[in-house]
Amino acid sequence: MVRAFVCGCLGTALSARERAFLREAAPLGVILFKRNIGTPDEVLALTSEIRSILGRDDAFVLVDQEGGRVQRLSAPHWRRYPPAARFAASAPGLDERIAMVQLAARLMAADLRAVGIDVDCLPVLDVPAKGSHDVIGDRAYSRDPEEVAQLGRAAAEGLLDGGVLPIMKHIPGHGRAGADSHLDLPVVDAPLEQLVTGDFLPFHRNASLPAAMTAHVVYTALDPDHPATISPIVISDIVRGAIGFDGLLFSDDLSMKALPGTFSGKAEALFAAGVDIALHCNGDQAEAEAVASASPLLQGEALARVERALAARRRPVLDFDPVDAALRLQRVLAAQA
Repeated sequence: MVRAFVCGCLGTALSARERAFLREAAPLGVILFKRNIGTPDEVLALTSEIRSILGRDDAFVLVDQEGGRVQRLSAPHWRRYPPAARFAASAPGLDERIAMVQLAARLMAADLRAVGIDVDCLPVLDVPAKGSHDVIGDRAYSRDPEEVAQLGRAAAEGLLDGGVLPIMKHIPGHGRAGADSHLDLPVVDAPLEQLVTGDFLPFHRNASLPAAMTAHVVYTALDPDHPATISPIVISDIVRGAIGFDGLLFSDDLSMKALPGTFSGKAEALFAAGVDIALHCNGDQAEAEAVASASPLLQGEALARVERALAARRRPVLDFDPVDAALRLQRVLAAQA
């Protein structure tokens, strides 16, 4: 039995209540944040215990490891990675920039796999627009949708080469939003043509990737009444239709302030819209229990998408040398600086 949600936990080790909840609720997996990251040995012990309690070696353990502002595993135990935007200036040629993005993601994958984390919420395929909120900002690779598409693909390939599942975000695009969806509900008034040629393009180019995460954003040209995460129109007509993504679809975090209503109500709405997996991150037990109560058992097409995502991960290449790779990346970035 596996239920269609992912939850968080509060510390570097599970509490008795969290252990009981994981056993009973049987989520697809757990997502980790800085509050969960101690030493490498502590992280490995935590991820191992999560899988032991869930009774599945393939239970997902997720993290947001982008580099820059969003890096949950960091100093002193892990190397610091630059924000995505820095790669756009890392070399004069696009091929060289692609190679550097892929190399950095491959290094990240090695870091994550070593402590039992097998899913990274990367790449960010959002395209910032002039005047938009800086919640995306330098987390984006470029303001050019084509370059975002290619560099984002390179990041996904680097993770896959290291045996880590990428989740592209935030489909169908958060870059134009004028508010931070952690705090408010962004409303985007751009016409459909601009969305198609700008915001949607990187996701369309990468529609074959195995997983994606939704945007808590209202697009008035698509559905003026509902943010994408809970909009059947956006999920069916745009994400599954125009963009052509048929992979595993996660919601963005339900504990963000963008979505109204109760936690069970939010979960019910996203499943009704066609999202596969509810994501609840802050570790609040009562909230997580409400999300779990509204999350169905994985079955049908959602289960098939989970299985395809698991199958997409590659066995890491054994001759990869992380020390040499880190030196190569450091040299390129130092020369650019």
